[in-house]
Amino acid sequence: MAINFQNRFTKSLVADDSQENRPRQVTKSHFSFVKPQEFIGGSQIAYNDGLATQLGIGAEDKADLIDYFLGQKQTESFSMCYGGHQFGHWAGQLGDGRAINLGNLQDINSAFQELQLKGAGPTPYSRTADGYAVLRSSIREYLCSEAMYHLGVSTTRALALLDTGAPVLRDMMYNGNAAYEPGAIVCRVSKSFIRFGQFEIFAARQEWEQLTLLLEYSIENHHPDLVGDAMRYLTFFERVSYATCDMVIDWMRVGFVHGVMNTDNMSILGETIDYGPYGWMDNYDPNFTPNTTDLPSRRYCYGQQPQIAQWNLIKLANAIAQIVPDHIENLKETISGFADRYQAGHKSIMLSKLGLSIDLENDNDLIRDLEITMVEGNVDMTIFYRGLSSINSKDDIDLHILPACYNGEIHKSLALWLDQYITRLSLENLDPIIRKKHMDLVNPKYVLRNYMAQMAIDAAHNKDYTVVDQLYKLLQSPYAEQPDMQHWYALRPEWAVNKVGCSMLSCSS
Repeated sequence: MAINFQNRFTKSLVADDSQENRPRQVTKSHFSFVKPQEFIGGSQIAYNDGLATQLGIGAEDKADLIDYFLGQKQTESFSMCYGGHQFGHWAGQLGDGRAINLGNLQDINSAFQELQLKGAGPTPYSRTADGYAVLRSSIREYLCSEAMYHLGVSTTRALALLDTGAPVLRDMMYNGNAAYEPGAIVCRVSKSFIRFGQFEIFAARQEWEQLTLLLEYSIENHHPDLVGDAMRYLTFFERVSYATCDMVIDWMRVGFVHGVMNTDNMSILGETIDYGPYGWMDNYDPNFTPNTTDLPSRRYCYGQQPQIAQWNLIKLANAIAQIVPDHIENLKETISGFADRYQAGHKSIMLSKLGLSIDLENDNDLIRDLEITMVEGNVDMTIFYRGLSSINSKDDIDLHILPACYNGEIHKSLALWLDQYITRLSLENLDPIIRKKHMDLVNPKYVLRNYMAQMAIDAAHNKDYTVVDQLYKLLQSPYAEQPDMQHWYALRPEWAVNKVGCSMLSCSS
């Protein structure tokens, strides 16, 4: 069948009245019509057959779809206008500087999914940038969004990764060493790419009609049960808050650090979007940030993510409050409730990670002490929690916990904590085999460590995509043992400690 793109966003909201594709301020508009650049020398690197099937895209349609991605076929494509707070400061208009939305496809469950290209060329929102993306950041997004999906974390998906055949000039570390890199495109998929910053820009400009239209569109398309409800804006915000909170709880569960939690990178669906300088923790450290731009303040470090999510929700609430000024207290209540929801959710997930089915008063101390001990012991987060599911007595410690220790030995404080943990397990009635099964469903064995992604990137720069393919296969089953992939279940290698792309990442893409 022919690919039939629909476009609910452009049919419902206000278009930019200019067709001029140059960096400029776009006012009183939700989007600008923009065409992807045509890449004659482009080619496919990776294609997500499973996601394509969910989208109702048959094998016979694949070639046509790739033509859309490379700009060789066109649809009524567009880029969205939004603003945002970046690193705590209002940045004004930002927008889809390198993202172009192709439109909606109806999936096999009759739900509308939007396809968006990252790196397909300039838009009116490109500011001083060129609208393109490089291969290294595109590989990272393709692998990471799919890794997150299979980990059970709310996320956008990746349908395809393409080589544009056109080199892109980038200063990777912003240190004056610009160089040409291979250009690439990622096709992202989500029910919506609407961000907090879209509401902020209209509130900041006092464009109340556009703000109201966007709220109504978001409710009609993503919360249709609220249409016509007198309290719909408040309930909408409450649902966004809940979804955001649940997403961050899952980030913390698997050790993921987004790296750049600006309000323009926050989805109203509570999905992880805009995979830039992200990273998974190797050795447990609440102050870990993978983003060099986030130094030295570490605003977006692992331990700060819940507080930053709440801060970002305050900014969204401030925008919505302009439409419902009589209900500011309701919005404040939802904001206040975020911390309670997070604390309860985090406690619940930590008990699951520890294999504790009974919630005892002293468990808060056990959890707090563990987090301190993991820092002191220089412990790998992923390997430690995975190994913990096999601990039933002191005899199991060397086999299953020692492999998680970067210092090659079990720190004194960690040994004391493990004694307490084994004693605590004795109060449980759960069979050890069942406990292990439950723990292994929340503690992944495999995550996309930065050094793993960098190995795929290094190979891809030589036109070798076998590592991309291997990691993609590995990350589809992160909780399974996968004995043939055991070599990926290992501590970060020494060579990756100070290597660019492993220990240091920038926003450059």
